[in-house]
Amino acid sequence: MNASPVPSTSRPVVIIGTGAGSPLDAKVAGVLGGRTAGALQKAFGIVTVADMLAHYPRRYARRGELTALGELPLNESVTIVAEVRTVRERPMKARRGSILEVSISDGHGILTLTFFNQAWRSNELRPGVRGIFTGKVGEYRGALQLAHPDYELFNDLSLDTGTAEAKKFAEMPIPIYPASGSMASWQIQKSMALVLDALGDIGDPVPAAVRAERGLESFEAALEGIHRPEKDSDWRRARDALKFQEAFVLQTALLQQRQAAHAQKALPRVAKKGGYLERFDRALAFTLTGDQSLVGSEITADLAKPEPMNRLVQGEVGSGKTLVALRAMLAVADSGGQSALLAPTEVLASQHLRSIVKVLGPDLAAELVPTLHTGQSPVAQRRKALLRMVSGQAKIVVGTHALLSDNVQFYDLGLVVVDEQHRFGVEQREALRAKGAQPPHVLVLTATPIPRTVAMTVFGDLDISTISELPAGRQGISSFVVPLTDKPGWVNRIWQRTAEELEQGRQAFVVCPAIEPSVAEPADELEPVDGEEGPARPLTTVLGMLTEIRANPMLAGRRIEPLHGRMTSEEKEHTMLAFAAGEIDVLVATTVIEVGVDVPNASTMVVMDADRFGVSQLHQLRGRVGRGGVPGLCLLVTYAEPETLARERVEAVASTLDGFELAQIDLELRREGDVLGSSQSGGRSSLRLLRVVSDGDLIGEARQAAAEVLADDTGLAGHPELRAALARRLDESDRAFLAKS
Repeated sequence: MNASPVPSTSRPVVIIGTGAGSPLDAKVAGVLGGRTAGALQKAFGIVTVADMLAHYPRRYARRGELTALGELPLNESVTIVAEVRTVRERPMKARRGSILEVSISDGHGILTLTFFNQAWRSNELRPGVRGIFTGKVGEYRGALQLAHPDYELFNDLSLDTGTAEAKKFAEMPIPIYPASGSMASWQIQKSMALVLDALGDIGDPVPAAVRAERGLESFEAALEGIHRPEKDSDWRRARDALKFQEAFVLQTALLQQRQAAHAQKALPRVAKKGGYLERFDRALAFTLTGDQSLVGSEITADLAKPEPMNRLVQGEVGSGKTLVALRAMLAVADSGGQSALLAPTEVLASQHLRSIVKVLGPDLAAELVPTLHTGQSPVAQRRKALLRMVSGQAKIVVGTHALLSDNVQFYDLGLVVVDEQHRFGVEQREALRAKGAQPPHVLVLTATPIPRTVAMTVFGDLDISTISELPAGRQGISSFVVPLTDKPGWVNRIWQRTAEELEQGRQAFVVCPAIEPSVAEPADELEPVDGEEGPARPLTTVLGMLTEIRANPMLAGRRIEPLHGRMTSEEKEHTMLAFAAGEIDVLVATTVIEVGVDVPNASTMVVMDADRFGVSQLHQLRGRVGRGGVPGLCLLVTYAEPETLARERVEAVASTLDGFELAQIDLELRREGDVLGSSQSGGRSSLRLLRVVSDGDLIGEARQAAAEVLADDTGLAGHPELRAALARRLDESDRAFLAKS
């Protein structure tokens, strides 16, 4: 029926695992042969028996249950169960040969299978025969079709005999696997059967006592149940056991890393009586919020320990995380140490430095010598900064990726603060931490709230603090979706409303996803429009929008300037200072203003092509307004069609100011991304069955069970199967990720 590599079911069975090592670590080529193994590796990255067994079915079908053809997606590969209705051969018009057209049905709709010069298939594809068909759904003259599909027919038993045996056969679940053009689902199923039949003793990474407490079946039984179920309850029970095992192994890895981090030695950093921190607190013109005080106490306790602090502080936009971090820096300075704050952009780094100098006051600033170091700083300024760092004169250093350079050295680096951690790779954070003579304390800040399940799964080796209170005096922000596809006439209202705000002496941001045609901001992570590789219409650009609104009569006489990543450091600094001083009315920018930029007089945020940004990014942008004593206005402009995912994302942001609620929505829309590995957002998940969106309680149970096992057996000497599963689950890059997180 096809030329794809399928192992022969008559192949001699060699039991895997009779030699040294786990059978799970054996190569599948030894069981399936080189050709099939090569196809599996190319299509799915499957190399070992463990890889193969973890290629789980994505759903189950039945021989007696037909697929709803009316729900098939166009231009996507599908695997369906259907019945042959008619078979017709006709000659081709343009050239010699014939076309075999086979119509299959679910009892309602019709789908056509087309085969070129393969009339012999009519001997197999007879009316009334049922089977599994796989191929890419196309359209020809308004009708759905599969061209040259693969198929496997159910001809073992008649489905109409009415016997108990036939009924059981018809109702037996058929695993439908993630497949490829070279390996159809049933070919994977046959390969899986050979691997299962050859499997020796594999043990179980979940201890028997843990399984018994939760009523879970063994690893071996679960693999059999998920790949060769006889009834639905088999694969459901198997999935429960395998899902728990996945969570248990992952949490064990995270808790082991936590243990390793706490086993390191660090210098305790304690504030002195009458020192920098005490003087700073005494001079503060406002009272810390309750959350700021609580998190500050947690950090103080961490810094006083002889082991490195590894704490993540998450908080709403504008909740005062930077102030909490500054107080930690002052405690480190009291002990003679230095702190380095790593910021994702030059604009943010420069603003952090200005804010720190301002809030410290002239006396403390003169003693602590806050210093800026970025890649675009003038050469003389960079040399001065390097000297201040290596001599220890600069107790507080703020910088961008330039801080990671080999020529940057510190006299006594005691604290690393990473602002907006999602904008940095693991290697970058480790490069800065490695500049300490002893492991420095680490404080990670994020204004993107993290759902509890993600916190347990991605940041399970960190202590987590939350600041949810906003400082007193903050005004609310009103958010509106401007749907120009539905309401094209509303475009004038955008600029009319902006002009009304400017009339009251306020300022506005206009954010665009690109600088000029074909040039996106390097740090941007734009979202694709649903179902498309790229945008359906040209992106709004900073330079194009600048020209457009400068010519808009409603904004006549207004000072309108650009800000984007292709400007020089001096140009960006000059523009931001002018905007902060009220010398610019409207700033047309890319997302360089996404985080940390603080201009209290800015009341209006207009986001063009809002559907091109993620939920958390829109929430960050909105947080740039409403920071002073005036209420904020956020207009989310979109051309996304109603009831699309892109539109849903924008509407979700407009519906609430609660960052934690939006974080959960974002997770549900984007799924969890790569939980292990350096890419922690979007894309393909490294998880198999576990879903952080829906399995929070299970992850919590697994974490507790893992903690109890490690408490009794820190090195897992009595749990060799669990040790092997950890080594198998975490390849070298994953281990490096965990070690540096």
